[in-house]
Amino acid sequence: MPRKLTVVKPRTDPAIASLVDEYLTSCRARGLSPKTVNEGYGYPLRSVFLPFCAAQRINEPSQLTPKLLDRLTSHLLTEGGTRGPLSKHSVDSYVRAVNHFLGWLHQRGDVEATLKAQTPKLPRRLVDVLSKQEIQALEDAAQTERDKLIVRLLADTGLRLGELVGLRTTDVVMRGRQAYLHVRGKGESDRLVAIPGLQHRVERFMQHGRPKDSLSDHLFLASRRRGSSGYEALTTRGVHQLIRTLAQKVQLGKRVYPHLLRHSFATRALAEGMNPIQLANILGHRSLVMIQNVYAHLSPSDSYAAMEKLLFTEDRA
Repeated sequence: MPRKLTVVKPRTDPAIASLVDEYLTSCRARGLSPKTVNEGYGYPLRSVFLPFCAAQRINEPSQLTPKLLDRLTSHLLTEGGTRGPLSKHSVDSYVRAVNHFLGWLHQRGDVEATLKAQTPKLPRRLVDVLSKQEIQALEDAAQTERDKLIVRLLADTGLRLGELVGLRTTDVVMRGRQAYLHVRGKGESDRLVAIPGLQHRVERFMQHGRPKDSLSDHLFLASRRRGSSGYEALTTRGVHQLIRTLAQKVQLGKRVYPHLLRHSFATRALAEGMNPIQLANILGHRSLVMIQNVYAHLSPSDSYAAMEKLLFTEDRA
């Protein structure tokens, strides 16, 4: 008896899955970095949002409602993933990615502007910072000018670690008598960062602190040669190790890492009265959101000094 043929229908993805793919393609076209697209948007949408839609039998954007989206946030907080409930910060990042996608759908006319998922209320974090004295101690503990300059640039410019190791010898730019670093930021967004007081140190380091036979034009190079390729560019891992080693030497009693120097720079700038818009430009932020959420914190002593200044000024008036 002949075997009965089984007709397998081709699998068709729901419309909302195809729209997610189209949205991520749009993100790439806008010049967002692969890491941002894949981890910042791709993972939350493909591994969190779409499975939720499948479980709720949602195939079209028109089927999404505020009530269903609230269920998503609640599910992540109470059930989470394979390892259990997620932290509020993780849920916040996932839901924000979903809301960015919903905003894109609104621009297409697929959903209403009011359709958004609720983000959980986050506990306010006090971000630890380093004082001027602690930063100086780190620099003093460094044994080479390369290492000292790395500490000082991170502390006095607020550069991201990736931006620091990406600097090249041609990135010192003069505008009249003012010196700047040409920084390649996130999403191929370039900016100029002023280096008052560090110009001559950087120039001396380029002339006398780098190996003469290096084929790389990166500003900061590894300490050891690597075969016939010579000295290669210093890696982010190398800087992490450097900062960790210096912190252990001076025994600051806190966890110290490269991004902490960026936090410290931003906090000091705000405390000393720098305009938040100027600070956002220096740090390479496209909006004030990050300044408000992360950097606009003040230590208790900062708050006390500000209140004291205000009250004494009022009394004298």
